[in-house]
Amino acid sequence: MKIAISSNGPGMNSQVDLRFGRCPYFLIVELENKEIKRSESIENTSMNQLGAAGITAAQAVADQGVSAIITGNVGPRAFTVFEQLGIEVYQGSGTVKEAVGKYLRGELKKISGPTGPMGANKPGAGRGFGMGRRMKGGR
Repeated sequence: MKIAISSNGPGMNSQVDLRFGRCPYFLIVELENKEIKRSESIENTSMNQLGAAGITAAQAVADQGVSAIITGNVGPRAFTVFEQLGIEVYQGSGTVKEAVGKYLRGELKKISGPTGPMGANKPGAGRGFGMGRRMKGGR
């Protein structure tokens, strides 16, 4: 069985990234008899996409043949992809190694729906006043 973990770095001691579609790496971990048999890191090439990063990342992870995902949060588009493919999603934190251990012990919360808004962490999101408005005082 294979699982994928959103990660802020390429190793098992990296932290679980709170974002799914915009995390820098995914660790693909192969489990056998409740033990880690091997792991590999793949770079998330959709991290800096202007849109649809969650869908692209979800498809890339699904193409690795995983049956479960561990992440901090997942948006509606990525969650829909996982739901359609029968891939379970779990909410995790700490290091990747700790999160996998919790998964193996059945201690992670299974996510039954999106936990984050669509496009919440896209480049440039949330950096202005929106709608072309300016602050009072001429800024």
